[in-house]
This record gives sequence, C-alpha cells and structure tokens, in this order.
Amino acid sequence: MNPRSEINLAGIFPPISTPFTEQGEIAFDHLSANLSRWNEMPLDGYVVGGSNGEFVSQSFEERVAVVKAVREEMSSNHLLIAGAGMHSTLETVDLAQAMAAVGADAVLIVTPSYYKSKMDLRALRGHYYAVADASGVPVILYNVPANTGVDMPAGTILELAQHANILGIKDSSGDLAKMESVINAAPDGFQLLAGSGSFFLPALTIGAVGIIAALVNIAAADLARIQSLFRDGKLSEARILQQRLIEPNSAVTSHFGVAGLKAALDLLGFYGGPVRSPLQPLMADEREELRNILVRAGLLSTTS
Repeated sequence: MNPRSEINLAGIFPPISTPFTEQGEIAFDHLSANLSRWNEMPLDGYVVGGSNGEFVSQSFEERVAVVKAVREEMSSNHLLIAGAGMHSTLETVDLAQAMAAVGADAVLIVTPSYYKSKMDLRALRGHYYAVADASGVPVILYNVPANTGVDMPAGTILELAQHANILGIKDSSGDLAKMESVINAAPDGFQLLAGSGSFFLPALTIGAVGIIAALVNIAAADLARIQSLFRDGKLSEARILQQRLIEPNSAVTSHFGVAGLKAALDLLGFYGGPVRSPLQPLMADEREELRNILVRAGLLSTTS
C-alpha cells in the first residue's frame, strides 16, 4: 500500500523542546511531565528532534533515546514524527532506521546544508531518494532556509514528491506562492504542513493540511481553533485569531529563538529549562518582554 494513504498529516503538531538539567543532561522526568500536559491538548501528534528540540546539540544516541521516551508516554492515537536529518546521507539513513525501530511513525528530514552551495536538484534527489528507499517509515521533507541557507525550489520539491515513500513537506520558508504551486502540482496524497504559526491561516487557504511550529507548544488550542474556524468557513474569526498570534510566534522563533520557547514554557507551567551551549538563556529584561507578549496574546494571565 502507498504510505501516503496510510498517514494523514492533517492537524496540529508541536516540535517539542528537549528538556535539559542544569548539568546538561536530558531531563526525562520533565519530558514525561510535559507530555502528560500536552496529551490533554488538541494535538494530532508530536515532532521530536526538530529545530526546537535542539537536535544539532545532541548525539545520535540521545536523539534516538528521546524518540523512544516520547513513544512510551504519548497517546496511542497520536502520530510520532522524528527529526532524523544529518549532513551525511549514510548517517541520515542510520538515524531514520533507528528512530523507526523505537516507534517513529514518520521521519522529518531537514535539508543537508554544510555544503549548501552544492545542494542542487541532483544532490538533494540523491540524498532524499536514498533515505526514502531505506527508511521503513515515510519521509517528510523539511525546508527551513532561515537555519540551513538551503531553500528548495518548487521544482525540486515536486521531483522529490514523486517518490512513493516521501509523504509531504514541512515548509518554513513563508513563500506562499511556492507552496501553492507545489500543492497544485504534487501527486495525490503529498501533504504540505505550514512551518510557522505566522502564516498558518494563509497556508490553509492554499491547501496546507496542518502545522508544525514552535508556537504549537504554547498555543495549541488557538491554532486548533484557527483550523476549525477555517474548515467551518468562519474566515473573519480565524483571521482575528491569526493576527493575535503573530507577536508570540515571533517571540518564540525569530526574536528570542529556542531560549524564548523554553522560557515561555516555564512561564506557562511546563518545564522549559536551560538551552544547550552555544545557545544562551534569556536575560531578565528579555524574560519580562516575553511575559508581556504572552499576556497581550491572551496566553498568560497577568497574575501568573
């Protein structure tokens, strides 16, 4: 059976943060506590080991261990998408297979980027086809040019979409015209997920099926509401809610980054905890700015 007919990516997926202790170890107890709260929210699954999970600061073994731990704690009706991208094709294959073995339903593969000037169609086709051929679970492309410096053109995405084991793409570029051209020309079953909370509603209007974004970690109910309003044709209400979420989305992405997301989780009663070096925690004034942003967006009460 075609993998595209087996997995539906429609919905809301947080790329969860990886909790660390002050000594830099993975805090599995805090991960479990966070998941117990997320499991009660209107989510359709989890992305483990994405950009917000600080995958670049973890070893191969740590990345697999976190996937295994999440699989054991999550609801059985949720999808588990595991970030398995590496700079090397061989290592990406190994990591994808290891993550599938501990319970990943699909793997999210970021564009290799160290030799970014050489990541043309031939290189990316060779990389992604090799991973998709070897992976026991479907592959989701991950286009995040702000981090990698590699922005896959529509033609490249459409070429990769021809592989039966490539399920879809998380596109964080914000290029809606490109996304729409991909959606219109891709094979049946190829699914596009918005990669940022800043353009979720516009992405839905051109055919995106859901979202993987940092903002989902702290605003799952609001983002699920946007999708519900869109499906019901209540675009004015959805637009108002989308606009309210733009400032907090920026705060936990481009403005404060992963440290901002972790600080927001702390403020909201989750465990965010420290980032791994070379990332640095927010300064006191930045935390206060973040708090005010969350209050203005209705995500945090003034008494919290």
